[in-house]
Amino acid sequence: MHVDHSEVDRRTLLRAGLGAATVAVVGSQLAFPGAAQAAPGADLDWIISCDEWAARPPKDPLSISAIATNKIIVHHMAFPNVTDYSREQAVKLAHDCQDLHIDGNGWSDTGQHFTVSRGGYVLEGRRGSLERLEAGDRQMISAHCPGENGRAIGIENEGTYVTETPPEALTDSLVKLCVTICQQYGLHAHDIFGHWDFRTTQCPGAAFYQQFPTLRRRVAAALDTDLADVPARRWPDLWRFVSSPSVRVVQYLLAHRGYPVTVTGAFDAATVAAVQDWQARNGIPVDIDATLTPATWETLVPELDQHATGLPVSAVQEILNFKGYADVAVTGTYDYATRSAVKHVQALHGLPDNGKLSTSTWCTIVGGVVRQSFRD
Repeated sequence: MHVDHSEVDRRTLLRAGLGAATVAVVGSQLAFPGAAQAAPGADLDWIISCDEWAARPPKDPLSISAIATNKIIVHHMAFPNVTDYSREQAVKLAHDCQDLHIDGNGWSDTGQHFTVSRGGYVLEGRRGSLERLEAGDRQMISAHCPGENGRAIGIENEGTYVTETPPEALTDSLVKLCVTICQQYGLHAHDIFGHWDFRTTQCPGAAFYQQFPTLRRRVAAALDTDLADVPARRWPDLWRFVSSPSVRVVQYLLAHRGYPVTVTGAFDAATVAAVQDWQARNGIPVDIDATLTPATWETLVPELDQHATGLPVSAVQEILNFKGYADVAVTGTYDYATRSAVKHVQALHGLPDNGKLSTSTWCTIVGGVVRQSFRD
């Protein structure tokens, strides 16, 4: 099981004085201003609630976020790939996870909002998540991904998927759950990301991650999404409260542009200042949290061919290696192994597999989504 070290989204805390970013929860009485946006009459009986699996009560009071939910983050649990696909195993899994998170990690409750077992059972994780899903207005503040705990729905999937892929029953239920979350919160298939897109971790596993374009296509089809409604590129909205391999890419690119930043993966003060300066210099609205907005990404990434060298190439090589392309070494030279890995990523996302680092190829490499990946 991956371990996070911060339960409450720091931005939620920092913004608390700027408009009530959290709402206290006592038991099941949830006081929250604003009308629900959820689809009326949603059938959620197939999700096993905390009461149904006899969850422990939270150790501390829980809170609802007042930041709008804008994505789904998919995880693997780094638990064994069991062959027991029963409901009893799913309930045991929920208890084991809650015990680990409360007793081992010191969290108030289960870290994620929902859990999917290898047998395809879907369970409520953090208490209140099912009630919030039904309301569809705001989410429980969670503990699955620091920096995203107030605006991302976290889904843990039983098993370890670095080299193996999930069983069909799990994948089918994950699709159903993602479709429901999108319907209730007004999200889209292109709002589905992996944990390592926003955190330095091996989760959700390289083999599972390569299935994400298919996962998104299935969700989009179930939502009857029109291709014209999918943005050309949905970049990961990195900001100063996250740390991830993609933050390292940003730091490489900022250094390439002449900024005095160190490649650490931590969104430090120097990175914040550099991002904001880049935004100002390029006529992009300067974001208070140094968010990598689409315009910021689009101007920062350089289009490269097979003759490229230097820091941008090193950035691509490092993140490709991290995400499972073991043959790719960080050399700063666009070699055969790098080109082959880039072509594989392009093919996964429906892009021309020419090995050139176009803007859309950059988007997929750093964890984003492109319109082409939704074409039949």
